[in-house]
Amino acid sequence: MSVQTSVVRFEVEQGVMSVILQRPEVLNAYSEEMLDGLIQAMEEAGRNEEVRALVISGAGRAFCAGGDVKSMSEFTPLDIHDFVGKLNYLVRSMNKLEKPIIAAVHGYAAGAGICLALACDLILASEDAKFSAGFAQIGLVADGGGMFFLPRTLGTYRAKEMLFTGKALSATKAQEWGLVNEIYPTDAVMEEAQKLAIQLAKGPSRTYAMIKRLANQALTADLEAMLEMERNTQAVMAATADHREGVQAFKEKRKPVFSGE
Repeated sequence: MSVQTSVVRFEVEQGVMSVILQRPEVLNAYSEEMLDGLIQAMEEAGRNEEVRALVISGAGRAFCAGGDVKSMSEFTPLDIHDFVGKLNYLVRSMNKLEKPIIAAVHGYAAGAGICLALACDLILASEDAKFSAGFAQIGLVADGGGMFFLPRTLGTYRAKEMLFTGKALSATKAQEWGLVNEIYPTDAVMEEAQKLAIQLAKGPSRTYAMIKRLANQALTADLEAMLEMERNTQAVMAATADHREGVQAFKEKRKPVFSGE
């Protein structure tokens, strides 16, 4: 299947939903239509059992340059409140979607764009990628989950450094700081993201769903709560067909063929 909104395109092939931001003339800066398109993609991914992994990328020269500052300069405080509310809905949708989401970042991931990448489960970057959180430079705080994800990903002091100064991190520095999983040549990052997504789509999808749920809850839960969640979840996973297939494949010294059941 393939769906084209005015500024977002998404299509499903080999179990992977590719979501492409399509406002290249403004480096894929957020508009209300783009938020609507991304939300629509997440809702379709949740409904569609064919979808077992997602890749989010940007058309043109950048992943996402954040909010469209020119159009947002005309917003009233109430407009901002409503716009960020819709952005929050997107981030919650991504967080609750129990399927792996990969950000394939090239060029700039700036402002709300870095937050979009952080709302994904894995970040692959091109050699020319740059990450910045320059909200303070226009008198704003981070939104789109930035104040949640950045301190937890980088640590409080490095997060404050990015937020106070607006400094842009190279792909190499971002990887050193724990923001990026892998770096690839600019012309290869999309291919590598698709390869990884196809690999995940062939994996034990119920297991991945529980890994994502538990890992996300670990950001706020205490040890005792996590131990109990692990215990209860493991009992459920031990009853799945994928667990039985994994054990049988191990015994037979072959690659498992997972069904997602």
